[in-house]
Amino acid sequence: MARKPTTSDTPRPRTTRPVKAAPGVAVEVAPAPFPAKKRPVWTHLYFQVLVAIGLGALIGHVWPAFGEDLKPLGDAFIRLVKMIIAPVIFLTVATGIAHLRDLGRLGKVVGKAFAYFLTFSTLALIIGLVVANVVRPGAGMNVDPATLDPAAVGTYVQKAHETDIIAFLMNIIPETVVGAFAGGEILQVLFFAILFGISLAIIGDRAQPVMTVLESVSEAFFKLVAILMKAAPIGAFGAFAFTIGRYGIDSVINLAALVATFYLTSGFFVVVVLGAVARFNGFSIFRLIRYLKEELLLVLGTSSSEAALPSLIEKMGRAGCDKSVVGLVVPTGYSFNLDGTNIYMTLAALFIAQACGVDLSLGDQLLLLAVAMLSSKGAAGVTGAGFITLAATLAVVPSVPVAGMALILGVDRFMSECRALTNFIGNAVATIVVARWEKGLDRDALDRALSGTPGPVVAGAVQADED
Repeated sequence: MARKPTTSDTPRPRTTRPVKAAPGVAVEVAPAPFPAKKRPVWTHLYFQVLVAIGLGALIGHVWPAFGEDLKPLGDAFIRLVKMIIAPVIFLTVATGIAHLRDLGRLGKVVGKAFAYFLTFSTLALIIGLVVANVVRPGAGMNVDPATLDPAAVGTYVQKAHETDIIAFLMNIIPETVVGAFAGGEILQVLFFAILFGISLAIIGDRAQPVMTVLESVSEAFFKLVAILMKAAPIGAFGAFAFTIGRYGIDSVINLAALVATFYLTSGFFVVVVLGAVARFNGFSIFRLIRYLKEELLLVLGTSSSEAALPSLIEKMGRAGCDKSVVGLVVPTGYSFNLDGTNIYMTLAALFIAQACGVDLSLGDQLLLLAVAMLSSKGAAGVTGAGFITLAATLAVVPSVPVAGMALILGVDRFMSECRALTNFIGNAVATIVVARWEKGLDRDALDRALSGTPGPVVAGAVQADED
């Protein structure tokens, strides 16, 4: 007897919808899926990292010695990420530029990016200067500079003397191609990648076999990024346990005015200044922060924005930013667009002056601003770079004792986290803005990414694992 057809035997009709795609790019529109079952919150990376940070803080506070012993966990994770930063930057930049047929656009992207960097880096320095003069967090401490121990900050001062603008610019050019990758120097790899990408673009169609290989390798590396991110909670746990175990919460309480002023100023810069920039360019700063929440928690846990650099490159591409723009703006922004570091430098410098009873004239403060503007350009997005840059700035302004840095040495690690978070958000905003200026922003992809709506499947695109 024939079986009655059931609803499961009836093929479901495929639904179609218009999908924008670049010329020559195949787009497959899948059938309208059933509503996906919501994943438990504990399976998301951001939740795992948040729990890891909390556990790390608890262990570091209750068992400080054990917390310090967990430092290798954080160091190992950062080394894992650094291992792939150079290849990811090279592959992203080289292939992005190679797709450009108008190389004049390359100069426009670089020019607009640096115009943005200079504008907002200077604005961050000015905001730090103004807040320090209004709030005066160091006033009334009456510290005698003669009682401070210069040896406590001697290592940072020495590194600061070794870093000048000429040496920094010369260091952009690698001695060898292999050396740039082996040393993990971001700007050296970026410099070589730009030249190699230009060469591929000039060759044209004959470079297609090389492009095919590079794009396949790029897909493999971004899959590797997704794999390494699974270890992010372990890295954040170890790094945060070490921070609390080594420096303790008490060190923050002693200089609470400075720490609170810095965090509030950075928050003001992100919400008001970058928020206004985002609104003017058609997106919400809060939705962008939510989109990058996993990376931001990782930066918070490790105190290093480098830990989330590969993931930021991938996510900016997923948010509709042109590949060539992402490849140029994100890596250069890590050295030239350090909003959090700039706020910290002027705020911390004036705090030291106020604490030591040094009255800086308007001319001295403008000199401080100019020196900080130059010295900040050589800072990389790694832990401790802001403190070294501060030493370089104070060394040129003799009226402020460099030994005064010993006053904030104990809380610098906690402020390093805020510096890294602000720098990271600033670079994400810069990437979207420059992409929009260059007409290299897919507005629909940006809206989908920031709203959490899955987009169409584009053949050949790198699809990252959802966290």
